[in-house]
Amino acid sequence: MKVQTGLDVFLRDKTHQNKYKGNVALLCHNASIDSTFTHAAVKFKEIFGSRFIKMFGPQHGFSTDVQDNMVETNHYIHPHFNIPVYSLYSETRIPTDEMLENIDHFFIDLQDVGCRIYTYIYTLTLLLEKCVDKDIQIIVLDRPNPINGIDIEGNLVEPEFESFVGRHPIPIRHGMTIGEVGLMHQNLWAKGKTNFEIIKMQHWKRDMFFEDTKLPWLLPSPNLARAESALTFAATVFYEGTLLSEGRGTSQPLEIVGHPKIEPYSFYENHMSQSIKKSKLEGFVLRPITFLPTFQKHGNTVCGGFQIHVTNKAAFRPWRVGQFILRELYHLLGDDFEWKKPPYEYNYKQNPIDIINGTEKLRHWIENNDSTEALDDFENLEAYKEQFNAVKIY
Repeated sequence: MKVQTGLDVFLRDKTHQNKYKGNVALLCHNASIDSTFTHAAVKFKEIFGSRFIKMFGPQHGFSTDVQDNMVETNHYIHPHFNIPVYSLYSETRIPTDEMLENIDHFFIDLQDVGCRIYTYIYTLTLLLEKCVDKDIQIIVLDRPNPINGIDIEGNLVEPEFESFVGRHPIPIRHGMTIGEVGLMHQNLWAKGKTNFEIIKMQHWKRDMFFEDTKLPWLLPSPNLARAESALTFAATVFYEGTLLSEGRGTSQPLEIVGHPKIEPYSFYENHMSQSIKKSKLEGFVLRPITFLPTFQKHGNTVCGGFQIHVTNKAAFRPWRVGQFILRELYHLLGDDFEWKKPPYEYNYKQNPIDIINGTEKLRHWIENNDSTEALDDFENLEAYKEQFNAVKIY
């Protein structure tokens, strides 16, 4: 049965709509559509009329047309809806008092990707923190975790490495919907409670990957045009902390990795194929490729590298696969390998790879060429799993 998102459930229930008597704001993006492909803002204008007074966009903007890290979007008046669109990835990540003036009900409809290093969940938690002392109700219109709500993987963020790509102590693959993240925030991390509500999905089951939901995939950020990319994202996002290309500027970003100095077939036959067998990692095929990024790292320079093809979603462990490939390429490239230098996510001191990983220990694991089995030591998740089980609403 087709999943109904929180937006679909809300739009179907006029009694529920009538609960919200005051002025309304909406935090949304390109993927904020209902089952008829109609954008949430269009429906909100129909339902609330002049009480629909403001919109907000997360990183990548309301239109999801702005590229990656530290590329900000502007505030503006929307030419069709004729209301302000405020950017929460601009000179501020936190809505100002002025932005929040006259809002009674603040709805959030964002498609997340289930990975800690994706900022929409932190835009939500910053909003929750800002509204503690305000008479504003926060309502999440829940959406699926596209890489399922069961599998949990990776290390927790260490406090000294907290950032806007890791504000809270959750693993890389956290297993929650965006609504559940908000609930965990209220239960564990909030210094004060906010008037918070989740409009739940219907028919979503935790073992579903996105294609199981029968919902359309619209890119939630400019480089995730395919639902399959959400799963490989949790493997390739680490390459933002290096000068390896993660495929931005190609038609398959965040599914491929590479560098101008890699001859992919030789790298694969002479080393990678044997290393994969030894690692016992499953559920994927690494295919040698060449590609030409049209912008960003190595723009207009031919790169050799690999595409990650997921052959068994249930067996694929993206965090481990990403760390494994990064370790191999670090040692195979030698002096041609470079870690990205600061800044990253407005941190001008710490190594970007350490910010992304939430620890410096994984960088040391790579540099020391430690065993794949040693990754087990980074996954101390028992306490997190208890917290996770306490907030599950599906």
